[in-house]
Amino acid sequence: MPPLIALSPEISQALAEGRPVVALESTIITHGMPYPQNLQVAQQVEAAVREAGAVPATIAVMAGRIRVGLDAETLEALASTPAAQVMKLSRADLAACLALGRTGATTVAATMICAHLAGIEVFATGGIGGVHRGAETSFDISADLQELAQSPVTVVAAGAKAILDLPKTLEVLETLGVPVIAFGQDQLPAFWSRESGLPAPLRMDDPVQIAASARLRRELGLGGGQLVVNPIPPEAEIPRAEMIPIVEQALSEAEAQRIAAKAVTPFLLQRIFDLTRGRSLDANIALVLNNARLAARIAAAMTR
Repeated sequence: MPPLIALSPEISQALAEGRPVVALESTIITHGMPYPQNLQVAQQVEAAVREAGAVPATIAVMAGRIRVGLDAETLEALASTPAAQVMKLSRADLAACLALGRTGATTVAATMICAHLAGIEVFATGGIGGVHRGAETSFDISADLQELAQSPVTVVAAGAKAILDLPKTLEVLETLGVPVIAFGQDQLPAFWSRESGLPAPLRMDDPVQIAASARLRRELGLGGGQLVVNPIPPEAEIPRAEMIPIVEQALSEAEAQRIAAKAVTPFLLQRIFDLTRGRSLDANIALVLNNARLAARIAAAMTR
């Protein structure tokens, strides 16, 4: 185990005993919602993993070490730290955060890296990053896609965020050789909505099949991970027909106000929150919990 990795006693014991463990990101805690709601949601997600039969391993960088598995006190300390004081970490800045001794919250890419270093094979998140609209001129493509092609971790998400260019995101994943597996349906989900209008490249209906796919990729010597896209529960979704005009309005406002680069996504998510009167956040929480439960079932199948 690299000395920069600090496993909690619970995670260390679970891995040593071969019990299922699910990695969880920390950006949703530090940059996703205000305190104390962020702490309550983080606790709910960890509880959902436990109820489904696995051990949750929330990951963050604190005091010069990658912490894998946060106890109650550490989780509350992270949740109550102002977002401006927490670095948002991807592959490019993970090492820099450690070198500077800063506090850092892991995105999808950084969580995959840390989970693999710790020996954790399954990771649950809300949605992955992808190809931004207008990327043909801005070249704005999330590092999450490249990470899926490199780190051998099964990532459970509700698809890419619907503010992105979903067809181009799917095309890049195909080019990179990343398996995109829709769970229980033939269509690719679109984060807040169960359907995107795009056919999913692969479909599996059983966590055992997903676990077997990960094992067979290792046996075949295929690098990288696999993306499992899990549709939001029907009772929590905002249907695609309702979301499309809301997303388009938010995008038009961002363009009119000349909002660009890293400021785009926070602006869009806030405007969508406003336009849906908070329903987008409620849906986000529901889909994260749903993904946590599925990831626990996949992790359990892997241990068997």
